[in-house]
Amino acid sequence: MDDFIIPDLHNMKLPKDLKKLDKDQCDLLCSQIRQILVDTVSKTGGHLASNLGCVELTLAIHRVFDSPKDKIIWDVGHQSYTHKLLTGRLDRFDTLRQEGGLSGFCRPDESPHDAFISGHSSNSVSAGLGIATAMKLKGSKRYTVVVLGDGAMTGGLVYEGLNNAGKSETNLIIILNHNEMSISKNVGSIAKYLSTLRTKQSYHKTKDVVEKTLDKTPLVGKGLIKAIRSSKKAVKNVMLGSTMFEDLGFKFVGPLDGHNIEELENGLKAAKRLRQPVIVHVNTIKGKGYAPAEKNPGEYHGIGSFEVATGNPDVVLPDSFSSVMGEELVKIGENDESICAVTAAMKYGTGLQMFAKRFPERFFDVGIAEEHAVTFCGGLASQGMKPVFAVYSSFLQRGYDELIHDLAICNTHAVICVDRAGIVGDDGETHQGLFDISFLSDMPNTTIYSPASYSELRLCLNEAVNAEYGIRVVRYPRGRNSSCYDLGPACTTYSHIKNGGRILAVSYGRISDNLFKAEEQLNNSGIVFDILKLVKVFPLDQKIVDIFNSYDAVLFFEESYRYGSISEKYAAICSNVVPYAINGFIKQGNVADLLDKCGLSAEKIAERIKEIANG
Repeated sequence: MDDFIIPDLHNMKLPKDLKKLDKDQCDLLCSQIRQILVDTVSKTGGHLASNLGCVELTLAIHRVFDSPKDKIIWDVGHQSYTHKLLTGRLDRFDTLRQEGGLSGFCRPDESPHDAFISGHSSNSVSAGLGIATAMKLKGSKRYTVVVLGDGAMTGGLVYEGLNNAGKSETNLIIILNHNEMSISKNVGSIAKYLSTLRTKQSYHKTKDVVEKTLDKTPLVGKGLIKAIRSSKKAVKNVMLGSTMFEDLGFKFVGPLDGHNIEELENGLKAAKRLRQPVIVHVNTIKGKGYAPAEKNPGEYHGIGSFEVATGNPDVVLPDSFSSVMGEELVKIGENDESICAVTAAMKYGTGLQMFAKRFPERFFDVGIAEEHAVTFCGGLASQGMKPVFAVYSSFLQRGYDELIHDLAICNTHAVICVDRAGIVGDDGETHQGLFDISFLSDMPNTTIYSPASYSELRLCLNEAVNAEYGIRVVRYPRGRNSSCYDLGPACTTYSHIKNGGRILAVSYGRISDNLFKAEEQLNNSGIVFDILKLVKVFPLDQKIVDIFNSYDAVLFFEESYRYGSISEKYAAICSNVVPYAINGFIKQGNVADLLDKCGLSAEKIAERIKEIANG
């Protein structure tokens, strides 16, 4: 590119033009990319710190490998923004996480350069091994490249994949991006182990210098190198110690400086030449290049819009369902020493930081390991403790077997606080909390509460904690309480508002507010209907069945996946119940707009009621 002095993403054929850049041009391009990341995420919100930390790494990957012929898989995918920019999506990057725009994660239906779907942690090694094996079976010599954050190394699925991948004889290259963070600071023995590797670069640098020097020494140089290499394992075990990855069958390259393009490319090229499963250990700084994100990478992991100059978010919510839960759990913990709080790498996201500060000995962050968290709670409960596991709805899906086997069968008492229940908006399909009702309400010995306000949340949490047995689930939405209707003292069962109608509208959680708004909208039309607002939604209640049977029609509106929903379960008992729930996956967008599209806004609820009333 003789006429290409200062690189500009807007004027490049990507990703192939990346291979034509020299080191200085690469450095300039990285600076440009970081500016685009900060400017865009400041407007759209998104995952900033993780993306700033892997700019050079992403550029190096695309310069060494040939996507999409070589398959690149991003674990979680929240560090894939630079990958999107380098694979032809610059012109749409301002639509990131917006309705109809680019996903905040990797989607194969968005680009052929996205080899596998991402959104949840720790699946990349298994998926990568499957892809690499398929390519090998088809006679392809192309490479499969997995980018795995060290936070994902706290998830058990990684080790199931590594156990099989090391001896697979495939062209699988796993890049371990080590920044000592997932969303919060990494915890556990694996984090400590990786940190010891981080400090051992001196061995590799010394080895490289010695080999290069001997290589230039006539006559004796080649022989000495051969002798050194033949005894490399013994020498390495003295100086460095064998890594767990090599014990699993991988070749090991690194640690490499994740912000040095030349070092990264040399390491990746070395991995390619080996043509067998390789771990490339890369050290990066989360938030690199933007001071506020470097200073506080946890806060800038996932963030709303913010002011670029100061790094200050536009809006800081003074309260939320998550923080109210956290505050109430602290109050409960003051009077009950058996209360334990458990999180899967989501201390701040779930509001448990307050409990962690007040009762550190009773707070447990198990890392990105929801399966372990559930069974760990079962063990705590078996010895008389009262575990409270706070977890996002979409992440609890990974603990399904453990919920049944390790809690429900023995009727063990544990509390599951399901955060981000319902539609969450801009993170899209992989994060919408639409399935917890369906899979939790199929479990015996399970009680589910879905409070619509802070007062109901506090009451439900206390009742759940003080129960004698069984799984007690308290589920609530992301963000603030927006309820406008005070029904008097909070309760944990249901509220039945009788207006003299022959139609009953039913809901629970935050969208129950929309029933009252619909009522106001229909007042001038002379349409009268009654309202039933559930708080305890499962098990099914015979009193509720009796109420349903007293109406001509029951319209049940539910912010949940339809199949397996509470409305469907009541419809199987009461022939007059009509379920209105969500059918299928929901892409990213504004929560209010998505609820409207799903027929759950006040306006759409009013339309459905009007249709039934006018028969």
